[in-house]
Amino acid sequence: MKIETFSIVAGSEVCNARCPFCISKMTVENGVPLKEPEVNRRNFAKACALAKTSGVTTVMFTGKGEPTLFPYQITRFLEILKSFEFPIIELQTNGIKLYDNLSVPYLNKTDEKFRENISTWYELGMTTIAISIVHYESEPNRQIYIPYRKEYIDLPILIRGLHTLGFSVRLTCIAANGFIDSAFELNSLLNFAKENEVEQLTLTPVNKPEKEYSHNDEAWQWTEEHHLKEEQLEDITDYVEKSGVHLMTLPHGAKVFDVNGQNLCLNSCLTKDAASDNLRNLIFFPDGHLRYYWQYPGAILL
Repeated sequence: MKIETFSIVAGSEVCNARCPFCISKMTVENGVPLKEPEVNRRNFAKACALAKTSGVTTVMFTGKGEPTLFPYQITRFLEILKSFEFPIIELQTNGIKLYDNLSVPYLNKTDEKFRENISTWYELGMTTIAISIVHYESEPNRQIYIPYRKEYIDLPILIRGLHTLGFSVRLTCIAANGFIDSAFELNSLLNFAKENEVEQLTLTPVNKPEKEYSHNDEAWQWTEEHHLKEEQLEDITDYVEKSGVHLMTLPHGAKVFDVNGQNLCLNSCLTKDAASDNLRNLIFFPDGHLRYYWQYPGAILL
């Protein structure tokens, strides 16, 4: 069995964003509580060993909530990961807490210990910060992620700050009807990424589990209403295939392109291929359970 990515569910279900399409709300809790959980370190070491022997090169910190709300937990995970020497270690985040503490301080408040943790992450091997967005403009991002604030974070400043610390940056854009939903909008997003020297850009159409597996009707309905239409997806795909150079296809089917010098991955989420001997994800939950699909409680190894 070969595994593509080792995902670590960090933190709890608490989040500082208000995404209406929240995939965490729609998928099962799987033992992730609202407060910071105790981590089963024994099983985490076993999960690391399985990932290493299964050919994993990429570790991804993710969460049912926002992982940066629990920076010490990320540091402790990285301390254990260090001995396994995974070459690529990424953090998936909405970027809000990073911006508040690395860039222009929100309300002039910073957490020095949080800043120290970020520097420690780099020293312990973290390579990439993947920031979730829905648009290249601030206002659509504010409406989706932080409607309770008057302004969205200054994304270019955050990108520069992370580059200064040595991290690579990926923008992970959720493509939805009314946001990035055409070749024209994608071209503007590509230009934004290139202007800000973003190393990687991923475009993932907004998605949801089958309705019978969804645990939040409101999030499921928003996603249903904002799915890319078939003609919108074709417009985007045709533009990328005609304007870009296809560099490679990842094991789960995502395609990576060079579009006028900007890296772009056309991705999908919640994929399932029961016929394959390979797994897209090995997912470690803090309570010690090890799973391989987010949406199916029966997809469990430990």
